[in-house]
Amino acid sequence: MNTIDEHILKDLSELEAAQVAGDAAKLGHLKDELKDLVEYKAHHPEETHDPSALEVYCDLNPEAPECRVYDD
Repeated sequence: MNTIDEHILKDLSELEAAQVAGDAAKLGHLKDELKDLVEYKAHHPEETHDPSALEVYCDLNPEAPECRVYDD
């Protein structure tokens, strides 16, 4: 994906397909991913790039050990 909006639209279409197929596991995953992407977009309205999973995670969990940045 090139932009976060494209990613959100793709996830929405996949969510609809998962609902039709009755795939509960995929449905749960997509709902969580969509929620996180929408929240990331709300925190960074000026950004249009598609963030990585780590970028989204660190935005939502800045205190996590994986997200700490150390100055040398």
